[in-house]
Amino acid sequence: MIKLRSSRSIMIIIGLFLAMIVISMFCLSIGSVGIPMKEVFLSLIGQNLGSSDLILMNFRLPRILAAILIGAALAVSGTLLQGVIRNPLASPDILGVTGGASAAAVAFMTLFTGYSIHWVPVVAMVGALLAVLINYLLAWKRGVSTYRLVLIGIGLSAAMGALTMFLLISGPAYLAAQVLNWMTGSIYGTSWKYVQVIFPWIAVFIPLSLLYAKELTIQTLGEATALGLGSRLQFSRVILLLYSVALAGAAVGVAGMISFLGLMAPHIARRLVGNSYSLVIPVAALTGAILLLLADLAGRMLFMPLDIPAGVFTAGIGAPFFLYLLFKRKRVG
Repeated sequence: MIKLRSSRSIMIIIGLFLAMIVISMFCLSIGSVGIPMKEVFLSLIGQNLGSSDLILMNFRLPRILAAILIGAALAVSGTLLQGVIRNPLASPDILGVTGGASAAAVAFMTLFTGYSIHWVPVVAMVGALLAVLINYLLAWKRGVSTYRLVLIGIGLSAAMGALTMFLLISGPAYLAAQVLNWMTGSIYGTSWKYVQVIFPWIAVFIPLSLLYAKELTIQTLGEATALGLGSRLQFSRVILLLYSVALAGAAVGVAGMISFLGLMAPHIARRLVGNSYSLVIPVAALTGAILLLLADLAGRMLFMPLDIPAGVFTAGIGAPFFLYLLFKRKRVG
């Protein structure tokens, strides 16, 4: 039975990976300028000498790779938060993590006009970490209630949003349009520079998260059981929280606030492969990448020639999903 379940999980991972590749190829092919799939394939292997190669390699491919990396980062960040806090309502945007990251990044952009893009993810991570610390301090009352974390996180997100708008109003006028588009969660205009900025963070912190997957699975059994099995509970929670903040901060630093992706992807992953985080983390990463690819594709194609930020679509789907989870837990409780 265990072997069958393991085989099924491996097939799901392979299926999601293939689906991500197919969707990526489709995204490369379609747009304001349609490109035959044959030319897409030739460009990827370096054999396309036509004009379409410029569009594919300089504009579409970095955008698609950025969507995959950002979607995976937000999905794994949400997975870690839900595991550490043991609350299925937890996600980087709901707990104020992305709000803090966004406020810090906007402050950096407006106060240091000659900024380097390489520093934005670092600044966003610092803002995300501060938001988590504030949330924990405000939620602490002889222990931390997960519902208090969620409610305070929603309030903190609103406060960070107000701070961000104040920074925009008080900052240089020419930055306002650029930053507002970024805040809605857009990967429009993403170049290879942005892929190079985010890739090292993803390449480091997602594998590190997988190393703690077994520990995270043990923690879902409850504190007493985890301690009885030799878990270094508090140390592991701090490390996993830092990993989650790093992934969310890196994603926000490049793409802005893409809402609810970190909430939806872990739920879909657990529905597909169960509660073992050794499987949930990679499945959530692939699911997050696919969801953001589809959201960006919808933003490019549904309202042509306008390019709608992907964050608009993830928020449109994610907000009802959050309300569904909230009412479902209320009925169970």
